[in-house]
Amino acid sequence: MTITVRQITAAEHLAFVEAKAADQDFPTTVSFLQLPAWAKVKPEWGHESLGFFDGSELVGAGLVLYREMPKVKRSLAYLPEGPVIDWLRPDLDGFLTALAQHAKAKGAFGVRIGPTVVERTWGPDTIKTAIADEHLTTLSQAAPDATHRDVVRVSDTLHRLGWKAPKDGEGFAAGQPKFNFQLPLAHEDGTPKSADEVLKGMNQLWRRNIKKGDKAGVEIVRGTRDDLAAFHEVYLVTAERDGFRPRPLGYFQTMWDALNGEREDRMRVYLARHEDDVVAATTWIQVGRHAWYSYGASSNEKREVRGSNRIQWQMIQDSLAVGTSVYDLRGITEGIAADDPEIGLIQFKVGTGGQAVAYPGEWDLPINKPLYLAFDAYMNRQKIKGAVASKASSVKALVKGLDKLGRRSGR
Repeated sequence: MTITVRQITAAEHLAFVEAKAADQDFPTTVSFLQLPAWAKVKPEWGHESLGFFDGSELVGAGLVLYREMPKVKRSLAYLPEGPVIDWLRPDLDGFLTALAQHAKAKGAFGVRIGPTVVERTWGPDTIKTAIADEHLTTLSQAAPDATHRDVVRVSDTLHRLGWKAPKDGEGFAAGQPKFNFQLPLAHEDGTPKSADEVLKGMNQLWRRNIKKGDKAGVEIVRGTRDDLAAFHEVYLVTAERDGFRPRPLGYFQTMWDALNGEREDRMRVYLARHEDDVVAATTWIQVGRHAWYSYGASSNEKREVRGSNRIQWQMIQDSLAVGTSVYDLRGITEGIAADDPEIGLIQFKVGTGGQAVAYPGEWDLPINKPLYLAFDAYMNRQKIKGAVASKASSVKALVKGLDKLGRRSGR
């Protein structure tokens, strides 16, 4: 039977994705970016909830965000980490064709999607060996521990139907990461792991740092909406230190209101306190059997009390307590060379004992090629502006640090 697509209500959309998120046998990760509430977090984009139907049966859903091209009444139709469908179905062609036809009827000049099915997996030992190998510069150069051939066929299907896989470092600035880091909280048969099992899977440094935090008296507090302000203060410190453009406090307040307004306790904020100081702060999101560490921040002071490790351990334990099977530490870059600017991030995450996973990545379907290329160029210009601003912030932080060091040394 032919797959059809039509608009559905937010309630129908939510019911479908929550049912699939709770289904242990559903092969697709149901991302929080595909919740109907996420549209409220992105008010600058238009949106609609779409349903995929096999006859009268709802077999898929997706949040579509529409980004209008400046001065042109045509939009990019973007489904971040979506749509939520069984990507391994033999009739995948029908889903993709129906989506493209709907987007074209809505006046979209292009479509971007992001299948959230794991294509390749690298375990912690493989990652550590790859990092130590001076001949390897990217994770993809290391043989994965698992390659899921049925998922590889997803990319083959997309390519055959005319979809384009963006080159690394290129494409729309709205893109989501292809490589992510995940900590399994359940055994292969689906039975949950104990906290002791998860802790034993961490490396010695992580376990030692968690103990250091406890011994130093670090207290982990689950905050309220009002505590987003304290989180944001530390987040701004992190942004200046690491050289990225921070989001305003209002963004996190909007996220809190949207996600927790849709489902109570969907989003949490955690604070790691030492004496009267917030030394680390994070946000956490849960959808069904999947929990995400979505944002994190740490202070420049008291790093020796290991608040970042201690706060992660609390979120992991809380994820176990609510029955999730995956704790997702979100995106990583695949660079593993010793001089790679992001190598510290993957080294921090691999200490949890988790694994790096690669999704098929985000794929674009140009419907109107000239407009598609023009919008891509526009978004890349915006990305360059952001990179320049981040670079300036990094230089400012470096100068500030050198000046501080000079004052301390009496120069």
